[in-house]
Amino acid sequence: MYSVFIDGSAGTTGLRIRERLAGRSDISLIVLDEAVRKDPAARKEALNSADIVFLCLPDAASIEAVSMIENPNVKVLDTSTAHRTDPGWVYGLPELDSRQAEKIASSKRIAVPGCHASGFIALVRPLIDAGVISKKQHIVCHSLTGYSGGGKKMIAEYQAEGRDALLDAPRTYGLTQQHKHLREMQAMTGLESAPVFCPVVADFYSGMVVTLGLFGDELLGGANMETVKQVYAQSYGGPVVKYADAMDEAGFISAGGLSGDDGMQIGVYGNEERMLPVARYDNLGKGASGAAIQCMNILLGAEQTCGLTLK
Repeated sequence: MYSVFIDGSAGTTGLRIRERLAGRSDISLIVLDEAVRKDPAARKEALNSADIVFLCLPDAASIEAVSMIENPNVKVLDTSTAHRTDPGWVYGLPELDSRQAEKIASSKRIAVPGCHASGFIALVRPLIDAGVISKKQHIVCHSLTGYSGGGKKMIAEYQAEGRDALLDAPRTYGLTQQHKHLREMQAMTGLESAPVFCPVVADFYSGMVVTLGLFGDELLGGANMETVKQVYAQSYGGPVVKYADAMDEAGFISAGGLSGDDGMQIGVYGNEERMLPVARYDNLGKGASGAAIQCMNILLGAEQTCGLTLK
């Protein structure tokens, strides 16, 4: 049995990880009493006593937590932004390429991807690797997410009685093009320039849809829409990320279609002139807690899908 400590278990991501671990017979959770949950000495002891540590903390607190770990056998999965482009850490997207799961399995420091970044990278990286688009490609990306992606504060705002009427409609943010996920989006795809990124939060709890826009005449080597579909179909056969030839519902794609699920669907819409690669998943599933559990399973040599909810 493996011992697991979730540092930051009271947050949205930490709670979801705890839920996914609750029914597992191979996991023993280290839980601190509420009175000492933030006590440095108690935290340090827990951090160094566990086989696996999940960090569900703000960036600065995650960096501090890592500095407190002295036991060389502790394996850390950090869900914050702090280490996602750190060369000493392995990026926790097993589907990144054919070698990434093996890298995760042999590492003790795993950076769990950001929610928006997961869909963007899943759409862009295989097209670059297959030579369908260039690393010089300029890309525009839209990402629609449920409000749980904003954490406890945003959840409270959306669920409050007498809330601001502006919350009734979708809201675009990241307006300065300095969103915290951009660094990993560029680094893990190899793009020479970051995308123009337009995240949107709307009045639903969880789920997301990430879309790109591609012009057919910008594809390389005579590639067309069928080529793009084939690349995705060959790259994503499961068990967590799957190509879907048709994921829409009568011409609509609901961002809540995989709410509560830990998988991701990849598809392509449009026509030969203008294509829309689409990734649909749950911002709290494959976009956060589900991705962290998948990485933990790889570290432990378990089935990747153990403890996950998948359609």
